[in-house]
Amino acid sequence: MKKVNIKRKNIPFGDIYINSTFNNLIITLTDKTGNVLAWSSSGKMKFRGAKKNTPYAGQVTAKNISDRCLLYGIKKVDIIIKGPGIGRDSAIRTISNNGITITSIKDRTPLPHNGCRPPKKRRI
Repeated sequence: MKKVNIKRKNIPFGDIYINSTFNNLIITLTDKTGNVLAWSSSGKMKFRGAKKNTPYAGQVTAKNISDRCLLYGIKKVDIIIKGPGIGRDSAIRTISNNGITITSIKDRTPLPHNGCRPPKKRRI
C-alpha cells in the first residue's frame, strides 16, 4: 500500500457506503458529517470486465478501505448498502474480519413501486 498523507487522525466513528451494481463495486469511507475520507472500487483495484463484481473483488476492495480506516483511527463504522450486486456480502465480512466493529448495517437499495411501463399491445 502506498504511503498516504493524512491530515486528520483519531476519528472514532465513520460510515462506509457500499454501492454495488452488476458491473462494479464502489466503497466510500466518510466521517459522521459526510466528508469523504477515502474511496476504493474494484476497477481501481485492477479488476476488469466480468471480474469486477465478484466476491473476491469485493474482498480486495474492502481490505483496501479497512486499511484506510485503521490509518484514520476509525474503529466503529455504520455500513450503508445500495444495489443488487454479488460482492457486497463478502465486502461486509472482510471489513468485520479486519478489526473494525460494525455497529449497524442499513440496506438502502431502491425498490420499484410498480416497475416500468409495459410495451404497447400488439396489433395484428
